[in-house]
Amino acid sequence: MSKSLTVLLVAASAQAFGSVALAEGNLFDQFPFAVACEYKGTQHAFYLSKVTADGTATYMASDNFAGTITLSGAAKAVGTEQGGSCLGKTLEELRTSGQARDIRAN
Repeated sequence: MSKSLTVLLVAASAQAFGSVALAEGNLFDQFPFAVACEYKGTQHAFYLSKVTADGTATYMASDNFAGTITLSGAAKAVGTEQGGSCLGKTLEELRTSGQARDIRAN
């Protein structure tokens, strides 16, 4: 498989986002724990790896596939132009499609 896999990641102007997200709580809690994406007939789970101070979340999958996303931006692949079923979707679209997986403590 090539790195042109469905990588999900955010790219948005984080200055405006960062102040809003920080006011709402922990940045890490603003993003789903995992995102399920299909690429060339194979399902991949991308797990939240990090969230930078500017509000960009990085997700990683096996085979060193990665992507980024912000709360208000679309998923982007890292290191490639190609992608799968997550590419170009917002967090809202990933949640609506059932691809975003949240874990919340009670």
